[in-house]
Amino acid sequence: MDSSPDDRTASLMTPAKLAQVAGSARSRVSPTAFLDRMAADIGHQHVQHLGQLRQELERQGQLDQAEAVQSVLQRLLDALPRLDFAPLQERGWWAGITGKGRSAGSAFAAAFDAIDDVAREVVAAAAALQKQQPARAAAQDRTLVEFDVEYKALDKAIDQSARWLQDMRNQIKARQAQDSGADAQQQIRDDEVRCELLVERLKVLRAAAAASQQAQQELLALQARRSELLQALARTATVHLQGWRSTVSALATAVAADGKAPGSLLDDALKAHGKLRKKLDALLADCDQLRTHEATLVRQLAAMGEQLAAAS
Repeated sequence: MDSSPDDRTASLMTPAKLAQVAGSARSRVSPTAFLDRMAADIGHQHVQHLGQLRQELERQGQLDQAEAVQSVLQRLLDALPRLDFAPLQERGWWAGITGKGRSAGSAFAAAFDAIDDVAREVVAAAAALQKQQPARAAAQDRTLVEFDVEYKALDKAIDQSARWLQDMRNQIKARQAQDSGADAQQQIRDDEVRCELLVERLKVLRAAAAASQQAQQELLALQARRSELLQALARTATVHLQGWRSTVSALATAVAADGKAPGSLLDDALKAHGKLRKKLDALLADCDQLRTHEATLVRQLAAMGEQLAAAS
């Protein structure tokens, strides 16, 4: 693709063009100083803005409340085994005579009430997280859009600079082939030094761009994982947990009243109890995986910060 005049290096500009650029900035800068500074400062503004966005994304990540939800999910899972179904399965006339069935029913109902308090905390925590999510997701999306714009602008600056560098080297080769005087040879040597300045600048910019891209990709993947986890949490709270509460509550009410556990209620409650434990196990495993990815993102944002600092 042909380079536009704006894409070409300042070393190829005419003295009049250099004077115009310097004059527009209202500064008395020599062409040589201008070229040296340009080679050393390419992409500076994009790097600065990416650094600001990195800090914002880091701050937004620290606001995550999923860890608190994970804690209450673990408490509920730890509490579920305290609900002992075994005594309710002892049916027969002896349990009725000794009052063992009524005693077991009262203990079961009391255990359910205690566990249900934790279950209500899970429902409340899930609802709070769902309520906060739209505003927080919108804020992060806006930051990611800016991030993408700046990253692409930096990538474009790197690409243009690489083409400028090639132009400079081609021009130097052509000038070296000519029979020129001492002043011209000195200018060639100055331009070779300038090429090396640009080479070093491109190295740090490419490292900063690569680190930024890795952080961006991890952020997008993490957003998707977090969204999936929130959906699973909402389904567990509104479907599986509510189903468990309804089914086991009916059983607890029945056994507390007359010490008897109707077979259908007991079977349904056992199934709901086992299903809830499996759902909680799966959710907690997903939470652990999310924590791992979040830790990876923290490291990548830190690495990005180091590369941006080197390029600033």
